[in-house]
Amino acid sequence: MRRDTFLKSLAVLAASSSLPLSALAASSIKMMLPANPGGGWDTTGRALGKALMDAKVADTVVYENKGGAAGALGLAQFVNASKGDPNALMVMGAVMLGGIITGKPPVSITAATPIARLTSEYNVFVLPANSPFKTLAEVVEQLKKDPGSIKWGGGSRGATEHIAAAMIARAVGVDPAKINYVAFRGGGEATAAILGGNVTIGGSGYSEFAPYIESGKMRAIGVTSGTRIKGINVPTLKEQGVDVEIGNWRGVYGAPGISPAQRKTLTEMVLKATQSKAWAEALEKNAWTPAVLAGEAFEKFVDDDFASLRATMVKSGMI
Repeated sequence: MRRDTFLKSLAVLAASSSLPLSALAASSIKMMLPANPGGGWDTTGRALGKALMDAKVADTVVYENKGGAAGALGLAQFVNASKGDPNALMVMGAVMLGGIITGKPPVSITAATPIARLTSEYNVFVLPANSPFKTLAEVVEQLKKDPGSIKWGGGSRGATEHIAAAMIARAVGVDPAKINYVAFRGGGEATAAILGGNVTIGGSGYSEFAPYIESGKMRAIGVTSGTRIKGINVPTLKEQGVDVEIGNWRGVYGAPGISPAQRKTLTEMVLKATQSKAWAEALEKNAWTPAVLAGEAFEKFVDDDFASLRATMVKSGMI
Protein backbone atom coordinates (compact mmCIF):
# COMPACT_ATOMS: atom_id res chain seq x y z
CA MET A 1 0.00 0.00 0.00
CA ARG A 2 1.34 3.44 -0.88
CA ARG A 3 2.21 5.64 2.08
CA ASP A 4 -0.27 8.39 1.11
CA THR A 5 -3.06 5.84 0.68
CA PHE A 6 -2.26 4.35 4.08
CA LEU A 7 -2.33 7.77 5.75
CA LYS A 8 -5.67 8.57 4.10
CA SER A 9 -7.07 5.30 5.45
CA LEU A 10 -5.93 6.20 8.97
CA ALA A 11 -7.58 9.60 8.61
CA VAL A 12 -10.85 7.99 7.59
CA LEU A 13 -10.73 5.62 10.56
CA ALA A 14 -10.00 8.47 12.94
CA ALA A 15 -12.84 10.55 11.54
CA SER A 16 -15.28 7.65 11.85
CA SER A 17 -15.11 7.83 15.64
CA SER A 18 -16.96 11.13 15.49
CA LEU A 19 -19.52 10.10 12.90
CA PRO A 20 -23.21 10.18 13.86
CA LEU A 21 -24.91 6.99 14.99
CA SER A 22 -26.55 6.42 11.61
CA ALA A 23 -23.17 6.21 9.93
CA LEU A 24 -21.97 3.56 12.40
CA ALA A 25 -24.97 1.28 11.96
CA ALA A 26 -24.49 -2.34 12.95
CA SER A 27 -24.31 -4.48 9.84
CA SER A 28 -26.93 -6.80 11.32
CA ILE A 29 -29.16 -6.83 14.38
CA LYS A 30 -30.13 -10.24 15.77
CA MET A 31 -33.72 -10.08 17.04
CA MET A 32 -34.96 -12.80 19.39
CA LEU A 33 -38.76 -13.18 19.25
CA PRO A 34 -39.57 -15.42 22.25
CA ALA A 35 -42.90 -16.62 20.83
CA ASN A 36 -44.21 -18.43 17.80
CA PRO A 37 -45.04 -16.41 14.65
CA GLY A 38 -48.23 -14.40 14.54
CA GLY A 39 -48.39 -12.99 18.06
CA GLY A 40 -47.75 -9.62 19.64
CA TRP A 41 -44.04 -10.11 20.31
CA ASP A 42 -43.48 -11.39 16.79
CA THR A 43 -45.32 -8.42 15.27
CA THR A 44 -43.56 -5.94 17.56
CA GLY A 45 -40.10 -7.32 16.85
CA ARG A 46 -40.54 -7.34 13.09
CA ALA A 47 -41.99 -3.81 13.16
CA LEU A 48 -39.03 -2.63 15.21
CA GLY A 49 -36.62 -4.34 12.83
CA LYS A 50 -38.18 -2.54 9.89
CA ALA A 51 -37.98 0.73 11.82
CA LEU A 52 -34.30 0.20 12.65
CA MET A 53 -33.55 -0.16 8.95
CA ASP A 54 -35.84 2.73 8.02
CA ALA A 55 -33.98 4.92 10.51
CA LYS A 56 -30.69 3.75 8.92
CA VAL A 57 -29.22 2.54 12.22
CA ALA A 58 -29.14 -1.09 11.04
CA ASP A 59 -28.40 -2.51 7.62
CA THR A 60 -30.19 -5.82 8.16
CA VAL A 61 -32.19 -7.54 10.90
CA VAL A 62 -32.21 -11.30 11.41
CA TYR A 63 -35.16 -12.75 13.34
CA GLU A 64 -35.43 -15.93 15.40
CA ASN A 65 -38.67 -17.27 16.89
CA LYS A 66 -38.50 -19.44 20.00
CA GLY A 67 -41.90 -19.83 21.63
CA GLY A 68 -42.98 -21.42 24.88
CA ALA A 69 -43.37 -20.84 28.62
CA ALA A 70 -44.36 -17.16 28.36
CA GLY A 71 -41.09 -16.38 26.60
CA ALA A 72 -38.89 -18.26 29.10
CA LEU A 73 -37.51 -20.61 26.44
CA GLY A 74 -36.55 -17.74 24.16
CA LEU A 75 -35.13 -15.82 27.11
CA ALA A 76 -32.91 -18.75 28.12
CA GLN A 77 -31.64 -19.16 24.56
CA PHE A 78 -31.02 -15.43 24.24
CA VAL A 79 -29.11 -15.21 27.52
CA ASN A 80 -26.98 -18.28 26.84
CA ALA A 81 -26.21 -17.60 23.17
CA SER A 82 -25.84 -13.81 23.07
CA LYS A 83 -23.54 -12.96 25.96
CA GLY A 84 -21.58 -9.82 25.20
CA ASP A 85 -23.19 -9.35 21.77
CA PRO A 86 -23.84 -5.61 21.30
CA ASN A 87 -26.05 -6.26 18.25
CA ALA A 88 -28.55 -8.60 19.92
CA LEU A 89 -32.07 -7.60 20.97
CA MET A 90 -34.94 -9.54 22.51
CA VAL A 91 -38.60 -8.51 22.57
CA MET A 92 -40.28 -8.92 25.96
CA GLY A 93 -43.00 -7.39 28.10
CA ALA A 94 -45.54 -7.84 30.87
CA VAL A 95 -46.34 -11.38 29.69
CA MET A 96 -42.76 -12.48 30.31
CA LEU A 97 -42.83 -11.04 33.82
CA GLY A 98 -46.05 -12.94 34.53
CA GLY A 99 -44.53 -16.15 33.20
CA ILE A 100 -41.45 -15.72 35.38
CA ILE A 101 -43.66 -15.24 38.43
CA THR A 102 -45.76 -18.36 37.78
CA GLY A 103 -43.20 -20.61 36.11
CA LYS A 104 -40.07 -19.64 38.04
CA PRO A 105 -37.70 -20.51 35.16
CA PRO A 106 -33.96 -21.01 35.83
CA VAL A 107 -33.11 -17.90 33.78
CA SER A 108 -34.64 -14.58 34.83
CA ILE A 109 -35.02 -11.36 32.89
CA THR A 110 -32.47 -9.78 35.25
CA ALA A 111 -29.77 -11.72 33.38
CA ALA A 112 -30.33 -9.55 30.28
CA THR A 113 -29.83 -5.81 29.78
CA PRO A 114 -32.82 -3.39 29.86
CA ILE A 115 -33.03 -1.19 26.76
CA ALA A 116 -36.48 0.37 26.30
CA ARG A 117 -40.23 0.04 26.66
CA LEU A 118 -41.95 0.61 23.33
CA THR A 119 -45.73 0.30 23.47
CA SER A 120 -48.71 -0.32 25.70
CA GLU A 121 -51.90 -2.09 24.74
CA TYR A 122 -55.04 -3.34 26.44
CA ASN A 123 -56.48 -6.80 25.99
CA VAL A 124 -59.74 -7.58 24.25
CA PHE A 125 -61.87 -10.66 24.93
CA VAL A 126 -63.58 -12.26 21.97
CA LEU A 127 -66.00 -15.07 21.14
CA PRO A 128 -65.97 -17.22 18.00
CA ALA A 129 -68.58 -16.01 15.50
CA ASN A 130 -70.65 -19.18 15.98
CA SER A 131 -70.53 -19.10 19.78
CA PRO A 132 -73.82 -19.73 21.62
CA PHE A 133 -72.84 -16.79 23.84
CA LYS A 134 -73.34 -13.27 22.56
CA THR A 135 -72.28 -11.06 25.46
CA LEU A 136 -69.93 -10.89 28.41
CA ALA A 137 -72.92 -11.13 30.74
CA GLU A 138 -73.87 -14.52 29.24
CA VAL A 139 -70.31 -15.79 29.67
CA VAL A 140 -70.24 -14.59 33.28
CA GLU A 141 -73.60 -16.25 33.98
CA GLN A 142 -72.27 -19.60 32.76
CA LEU A 143 -68.99 -19.06 34.60
CA LYS A 144 -70.92 -18.72 37.87
CA LYS A 145 -72.89 -21.90 37.19
CA ASP A 146 -69.95 -24.04 36.14
CA PRO A 147 -66.50 -22.38 36.11
CA GLY A 148 -64.82 -25.28 34.33
CA SER A 149 -67.24 -25.20 31.41
CA ILE A 150 -65.81 -21.88 30.19
CA LYS A 151 -62.51 -22.48 28.40
CA TRP A 152 -60.39 -19.33 28.31
CA GLY A 153 -57.79 -19.26 25.52
CA GLY A 154 -54.76 -17.03 25.37
CA GLY A 155 -51.00 -16.77 25.68
CA SER A 156 -48.77 -18.68 28.04
CA ARG A 157 -49.60 -19.15 31.71
CA GLY A 158 -49.08 -15.80 33.42
CA ALA A 159 -49.98 -13.76 30.32
CA THR A 160 -52.01 -10.61 30.95
CA GLU A 161 -55.12 -12.27 29.49
CA HIS A 162 -54.65 -15.15 31.96
CA ILE A 163 -54.37 -12.67 34.82
CA ALA A 164 -57.41 -10.79 33.49
CA ALA A 165 -59.47 -14.02 33.36
CA ALA A 166 -58.60 -14.73 36.99
CA MET A 167 -59.46 -11.16 37.94
CA ILE A 168 -62.82 -11.42 36.15
CA ALA A 169 -63.63 -14.62 38.03
CA ARG A 170 -62.74 -13.03 41.35
CA ALA A 171 -64.73 -9.87 40.54
CA VAL A 172 -67.92 -11.88 39.86
CA GLY A 173 -67.59 -14.10 42.92
CA VAL A 174 -65.99 -17.20 41.34
CA ASP A 175 -62.91 -18.90 42.79
CA PRO A 176 -60.08 -17.93 40.37
CA ALA A 177 -58.43 -21.29 41.00
CA LYS A 178 -61.37 -22.95 39.22
CA ILE A 179 -61.03 -21.16 35.89
CA ASN A 180 -60.24 -23.38 32.91
CA TYR A 181 -57.42 -21.54 31.17
CA VAL A 182 -55.85 -23.03 28.02
CA ALA A 183 -52.38 -21.62 27.35
CA PHE A 184 -50.92 -21.42 23.85
CA ARG A 185 -47.30 -20.89 22.75
CA GLY A 186 -48.12 -17.88 20.59
CA GLY A 187 -50.83 -15.59 19.28
CA GLY A 188 -51.17 -17.56 16.06
CA GLU A 189 -52.06 -20.78 17.91
CA ALA A 190 -54.52 -18.97 20.19
CA THR A 191 -56.21 -17.32 17.20
CA ALA A 192 -56.60 -20.68 15.43
CA ALA A 193 -58.14 -22.21 18.56
CA ILE A 194 -60.67 -19.39 18.86
CA LEU A 195 -61.62 -19.46 15.20
CA GLY A 196 -61.97 -23.24 15.40
CA GLY A 197 -64.25 -23.05 18.44
CA ASN A 198 -61.78 -25.03 20.56
CA VAL A 199 -62.06 -22.49 23.38
CA THR A 200 -65.10 -20.61 24.67
CA ILE A 201 -63.51 -17.19 24.89
CA GLY A 202 -60.15 -15.78 23.89
CA GLY A 203 -58.06 -12.86 25.01
CA SER A 204 -55.12 -10.96 23.55
CA GLY A 205 -54.03 -7.51 22.42
CA TYR A 206 -56.61 -5.86 20.18
CA SER A 207 -54.19 -5.66 17.24
CA GLU A 208 -53.89 -9.46 17.08
CA PHE A 209 -57.63 -9.98 16.75
CA ALA A 210 -58.56 -6.83 14.82
CA PRO A 211 -58.72 -8.44 11.34
CA TYR A 212 -61.00 -11.20 12.61
CA ILE A 213 -63.22 -8.80 14.56
CA GLU A 214 -63.57 -6.56 11.52
CA SER A 215 -64.37 -9.52 9.23
CA GLY A 216 -66.99 -10.87 11.63
CA LYS A 217 -65.12 -14.08 12.44
CA MET A 218 -64.80 -13.01 16.07
CA ARG A 219 -67.15 -11.03 18.31
CA ALA A 220 -65.44 -8.60 20.70
CA ILE A 221 -67.23 -8.45 24.05
CA GLY A 222 -64.98 -6.40 26.28
CA VAL A 223 -61.66 -4.59 26.66
CA THR A 224 -59.55 -4.36 29.82
CA SER A 225 -59.03 -0.58 29.65
CA GLY A 226 -60.44 1.83 32.20
CA THR A 227 -62.28 3.82 29.54
CA ARG A 228 -63.20 3.07 25.94
CA ILE A 229 -60.28 3.06 23.51
CA LYS A 230 -60.48 5.73 20.82
CA GLY A 231 -61.42 4.25 17.49
CA ILE A 232 -62.42 0.87 18.96
CA ASN A 233 -66.14 0.36 19.44
CA VAL A 234 -65.93 -2.25 22.21
CA PRO A 235 -67.26 -1.71 25.75
CA THR A 236 -64.92 -1.97 28.72
CA LEU A 237 -65.33 -4.67 31.34
CA LYS A 238 -66.01 -1.95 33.91
CA GLU A 239 -68.95 -0.46 32.07
CA GLN A 240 -70.46 -3.95 31.97
CA GLY A 241 -70.28 -4.28 35.74
CA VAL A 242 -67.03 -6.25 35.98
CA ASP A 243 -64.51 -4.18 37.94
CA VAL A 244 -61.32 -5.23 36.14
CA GLU A 245 -58.66 -3.11 34.46
CA ILE A 246 -55.27 -4.38 33.34
CA GLY A 247 -52.86 -3.27 30.62
CA ASN A 248 -50.07 -4.86 28.62
CA TRP A 249 -46.76 -3.42 27.46
CA ARG A 250 -43.88 -4.53 25.27
CA GLY A 251 -40.23 -3.58 25.14
CA VAL A 252 -36.74 -4.80 24.28
CA TYR A 253 -33.70 -6.02 26.20
CA GLY A 254 -30.09 -6.37 25.12
CA ALA A 255 -27.71 -9.25 25.71
CA PRO A 256 -26.04 -9.97 29.06
CA GLY A 257 -22.56 -8.60 29.60
CA ILE A 258 -22.56 -5.68 27.17
CA SER A 259 -20.68 -2.58 28.27
CA PRO A 260 -22.39 0.66 29.37
CA ALA A 261 -21.23 2.28 26.12
CA GLN A 262 -22.67 -0.58 24.04
CA ARG A 263 -25.94 -0.38 25.97
CA LYS A 264 -26.09 3.37 25.34
CA THR A 265 -25.50 2.89 21.61
CA LEU A 266 -28.12 0.15 21.35
CA THR A 267 -30.61 2.30 23.28
CA GLU A 268 -29.97 5.25 20.97
CA MET A 269 -30.55 3.01 17.96
CA VAL A 270 -33.90 1.82 19.31
CA LEU A 271 -34.99 5.34 20.25
CA LYS A 272 -34.09 6.59 16.79
CA ALA A 273 -36.10 3.74 15.28
CA THR A 274 -39.18 4.82 17.27
CA GLN A 275 -38.98 8.21 15.55
CA SER A 276 -39.06 6.69 12.06
CA LYS A 277 -41.90 6.71 9.56
CA ALA A 278 -42.00 2.91 9.58
CA TRP A 279 -42.59 2.85 13.35
CA ALA A 280 -45.32 5.50 13.15
CA GLU A 281 -47.06 3.38 10.54
CA ALA A 282 -46.78 0.28 12.75
CA LEU A 283 -48.30 2.14 15.71
CA GLU A 284 -51.28 3.22 13.61
CA LYS A 285 -51.76 -0.13 11.88
CA ASN A 286 -51.72 -2.13 15.13
CA ALA A 287 -53.51 0.40 17.36
CA TRP A 288 -50.52 0.45 19.71
CA THR A 289 -50.13 3.29 22.17
CA PRO A 290 -46.58 4.70 22.15
CA ALA A 291 -45.05 4.30 25.60
CA VAL A 292 -41.33 4.84 25.05
CA LEU A 293 -39.22 4.70 28.20
CA ALA A 294 -35.48 4.02 28.32
CA GLY A 295 -32.48 3.94 30.61
CA GLU A 296 -32.74 3.70 34.38
CA ALA A 297 -36.38 4.81 34.26
CA PHE A 298 -37.25 1.72 32.20
CA GLU A 299 -35.24 -0.54 34.50
CA LYS A 300 -37.11 0.82 37.55
CA PHE A 301 -40.44 0.47 35.71
CA VAL A 302 -39.78 -3.24 35.11
CA ASP A 303 -38.93 -3.81 38.77
CA ASP A 304 -42.06 -1.98 39.92
CA ASP A 305 -44.31 -3.74 37.40
CA PHE A 306 -42.94 -7.13 38.43
CA ALA A 307 -43.90 -6.41 42.04
CA SER A 308 -47.33 -5.07 41.00
CA LEU A 309 -48.10 -8.07 38.78
CA ARG A 310 -47.09 -10.48 41.52
CA ALA A 311 -49.38 -8.73 44.01
CA THR A 312 -52.26 -8.85 41.50
CA MET A 313 -51.68 -12.56 40.85
CA VAL A 314 -51.59 -13.35 44.56
CA LYS A 315 -54.83 -11.40 45.07
CA SER A 316 -56.45 -13.23 42.15
CA GLY A 317 -55.51 -16.65 43.51
CA MET A 318 -53.07 -17.53 40.72
CA ILE A 319 -50.08 -18.09 43.02
